[in-house]
Formats: sequence, structure tokens, C-alpha cells
Amino acid sequence: MSVDNEVDEPGWEVDPDDEWGLAVLATVGRQLKLRREAVGMRAADFAVAVGYGEDLVYKIEGGKRIPRPEYLDKSEELLDASGLISAMKEDVEKVRYPKKVRDLTTLEAKAVELLSYGNHNVHGLLQTEEFMQALLMTQRPALPEDQLDRAVAGRMARKKIFERSPAPELSFILEEVTLRRPVGGTAVLRRQLEHLVEIAQLRNVAIQVMPMDRWDHPGMGGRIQVLKFGDGTAAGRMDDGYGGRPVSDAKQLRILELRYGIIRAEAMTARESLSFIEQLLGET
Repeated sequence: MSVDNEVDEPGWEVDPDDEWGLAVLATVGRQLKLRREAVGMRAADFAVAVGYGEDLVYKIEGGKRIPRPEYLDKSEELLDASGLISAMKEDVEKVRYPKKVRDLTTLEAKAVELLSYGNHNVHGLLQTEEFMQALLMTQRPALPEDQLDRAVAGRMARKKIFERSPAPELSFILEEVTLRRPVGGTAVLRRQLEHLVEIAQLRNVAIQVMPMDRWDHPGMGGRIQVLKFGDGTAAGRMDDGYGGRPVSDAKQLRILELRYGIIRAEAMTARESLSFIEQLLGET
């Protein structure tokens, strides 16, 4: 398979509704074209030099295609761009992720505290790559391969929150059923449980399990999430309120925190939950 065929594949187009992403690609494409013309290279010659098809070069320069990191690296070297092209790689990488996921990643990246209750699936930040891929493959209509890859890449990017310093305080409440459902098969579930045991032992992470026999709590309507920021502001959302949209009004946030506090009180403690997950791991 040629390099050109590997690059010119589905999944490297920007979302037409993503205005910021379109603007980034237009800027990157324009700079690449200007630098190429400045050194006197025709598109056909440049394509040969970087090992890509001429048509793909035109698409990238026209802002119609997301360039791969290696394309930008080769362009930086060939065009002697003095770091200009390399400096654009971070924004180009963000465009690769769907807009909805990118916005969530931005909020999570700023949070100093995260509270999250989920009643149907293991939280995306806690999922292993193979678990999240198996989960996404259950969607119907089935996601095209390129969209599946983008969705997985977006979720994996969010995991950078665990690498931040200072570390944010992270609280997760998972329903017991989400730890028993063999998403992707027994082997995938086992590795997911092993991952939860590992994450649960981080000092800034609290994972609590809600036993299946406890139903009298305000989480029966779906997910609840609250993100708190260093400047004292916060944002949150819940599936059965405010149309599922993020909210930042103090009165609405008090309701979210009230619900989360009751749910947290009904769940097992973090220590009990870790023992319970280890028990499930031994049974899987």
C-alpha cells in the first residue's frame, strides 16, 4: 500500500459544522501553500518529495483535509519553515477530534474538581481503549470505521486529565451493573476491571460503586456531572434536566450537587468499592 493511499482515507475531513476547525485548516493550508511557493516548488514536485499524492496536497492546502502529523513534519523540513509549521501541529491535532468531544475535553482540562455519576456505562475517563471501542461498536446505525476511530481518539485524549499537575480531584460513582456487563467479552471486561483497580488507588481519585439493590436515590434519571474550576466557577449537566445541556447558574448547580451528594451517600465508600471491584475481578 502506498503512503498516499494510507493518508487519503476516510476520517481526515473536518466536520462541516466545526467553524473553528475549518478556520484552523484554512490557515494551515494557506501557510503550507505560501511556504511551498516561496521556495519555488510546484505542488507535483512537493508531492513527490513528501511521498504523498498531488491531489492530497491540493486538498490540504485548500483546507479540505486534515494533514497527518508526519505530513507537517516533512513539510517543516522541506520548506525550511523555521518552526512555523510545527507550531500549528497542536491545533491540527485538536481538529482531529469531534467538536463535541473537544469541547468536553477543554472543560475537563480546566477543572480542579470533577464529580460524575453514571447509571448505564463506565465513565469515558475510566474506560480502557478496547472497552470503549467495543462500547461504541454497539451503536446503531453502526458507526463508519473512520467515525469510530475518531470517537475512540477523542475519548483517549480526555485521559490527559490524569497526567495534570497539580492533580484535580476526581470523583466517580458507577452502578454495579456497569461492572458486571461483559462489554467486548470476558477478557475485555477483566482488563477493564484491572484498570479500575489501578486508577482507584490514585490519591486524587475516588471511585464508588452503587449496589444494584439501592434504587431510592435521585440518579435514576441518568447521568450527573459537575465540573469546578480554579476561579470558583462551575458547570454541570444531568440527563433528566435542563434538556441535558451544560448549566452554570448557581441555583441549577446547587440542585446538581444536592443530587450528587445524596447519590454519593447511598453508594459504597471508596474503600468498600475497591474491595468490591477486586472481588468482581477475581470472579471474572
